[in-house]
Amino acid sequence: MDSISLAGLTLAIAAIIVGQVLEGGHVASLVQPTAFLIVIGGTLGAVMLQSSLKVFRTGMQMVRWVFVPPLLDHDTLIAEVVGWSNVARKEGLLSLESQIPAVDDPFIRKGLQLLVDGVEPERLREVLEVEIDTWEGQMKLGAKIWEAAGGYAPTIGILGAVMGLIHVMENLSDPSKLGSGIAVAFVATIYGVGSANLIFLPVSKKLLGVIGTLVSMREMLVDGLVGIANGDNPRIIESRLKGYAG
Repeated sequence: MDSISLAGLTLAIAAIIVGQVLEGGHVASLVQPTAFLIVIGGTLGAVMLQSSLKVFRTGMQMVRWVFVPPLLDHDTLIAEVVGWSNVARKEGLLSLESQIPAVDDPFIRKGLQLLVDGVEPERLREVLEVEIDTWEGQMKLGAKIWEAAGGYAPTIGILGAVMGLIHVMENLSDPSKLGSGIAVAFVATIYGVGSANLIFLPVSKKLLGVIGTLVSMREMLVDGLVGIANGDNPRIIESRLKGYAG
């Protein structure tokens, strides 16, 4: 669990609610199902319209990384690569074939298989870097649907506000309906601006950061596998890979 993401979201929402109370307002006045439906439904529809099904699904699946990110342990990966290097140095590259079934990550399995197959170092790097670039592009498209939602939400909020004011104007002769119309108008704007700046845009930035770290780890892995293919000393490989960890 990424505690800082949970703490940040809680703090942001709490600050708005506490501010509302300190100003003498009621928390219940911020709860407007109609405004929520207009803003969230409209934003979701706009994002779906601009995206392909594959990209939209990827973006929805990635959102869990905000609170439960994938394992980002450089030290463990470095230790594994150095272990493979020691095995290859003592027993030859073919001995690494027995290591492949124990690896869960398809990218790592592919890299080890290419190594076992005796692919030339530069060719190995080329193949794996193409896969990294393709994967990174797909993941970034998924993350950017949240950035798009952050762009649409405030405008949809304004649309909700206008709709609320239209409702008010239609019922000027009935004072009992004026309050609800005005509430929808202003709360829709709050939902639009708030969801964009407190949820959608931060989620997009968080996901892009996770993707960047995962790409760095994959590049580190490729560097290590190429070092093994070149027959580099395991200590040299370890020293070089530690530079990626920062």
